[in-house]
Amino acid sequence: MSIPTVKLNSGHEIPILGLGTWQSPPEQVTKAVEYALKETSLRHIDCAFGYGNEKDVGAGIAASGVPRSEIFITSKLWGTWHSRVEECLDQTLANLGTNYLDLYLIHWPVPLNPKGNHPLIPTLPDGTRDVDHSWDLKDTWKQMEALVKKGKVRSIGVSNCSELNLEKILPTAEIIPAVDQHLARTPHLQPAAQAARLPQIQGHPPAGIFPPLGSTGSPLFKDEAVTEIAAKYALQPTDVLIGYLIAKGIVALPKSVTPSRITANIAGPLAALAKLQPADIETLDGLAAAGKQKRFIMPPWPVELGFENWP
Repeated sequence: MSIPTVKLNSGHEIPILGLGTWQSPPEQVTKAVEYALKETSLRHIDCAFGYGNEKDVGAGIAASGVPRSEIFITSKLWGTWHSRVEECLDQTLANLGTNYLDLYLIHWPVPLNPKGNHPLIPTLPDGTRDVDHSWDLKDTWKQMEALVKKGKVRSIGVSNCSELNLEKILPTAEIIPAVDQHLARTPHLQPAAQAARLPQIQGHPPAGIFPPLGSTGSPLFKDEAVTEIAAKYALQPTDVLIGYLIAKGIVALPKSVTPSRITANIAGPLAALAKLQPADIETLDGLAAAGKQKRFIMPPWPVELGFENWP
């Protein structure tokens, strides 16, 4: 089963299906990554320093025996490292056992206090996140650009980035973000304004990368429109939901540590891609506007950082 690719504005190709590793237990993710690479056509692994399991992901990549040149690896800069981007990347490279990344993202456009009370999630006395308001996001981006010039990273982008924060980067950017990855993009959550405006601003359409199913136990699985389309084509609702994204050219990163589910998350969506008709896509596109707009995960940041405008 050949997995289609999307061409990024950097000129590199990203597989439209990948394996997500967020919340995958370290003791399970190694086997999941090994299986995905060795036993399926999957060649795209999405991980992050902040997930706390990169060494285990790296062990799975090594155990698979698949050449590094055949694998697309994404990772992300964590918030307490905005002023030390290359230092964070070097730890990620060591964890994953590679000397370059295919894609490196700013995980959250929210610099956190690097000298706070916790190395990953520093907090203030009232329990809220200790945001470093003195740091300028454009300076983070300049360090990201330097990694491309050094050959340590092939493409760079942002994640969870509001329009407000994109506007902090774009005016002085030498390299336009190749990707804007969001927490969720489903028929119940249509893209925020910034996802549509970025290509209009710069003329380079980024690829959106989104966990495709909303959340564990997501109501999407039981949505009447989704289940009807699934039944019509003898598919599972998950096939329709993931297939819907890739039909729109959106990279999807379903997460699983179960071999049978990893395989199904490839075969089912590719079958859906072949079967879904324009009318089906139009139906799914219209669910949010019909009153079903819903965000399943809310960011833990102050509203002045631009997230108050998220759907």
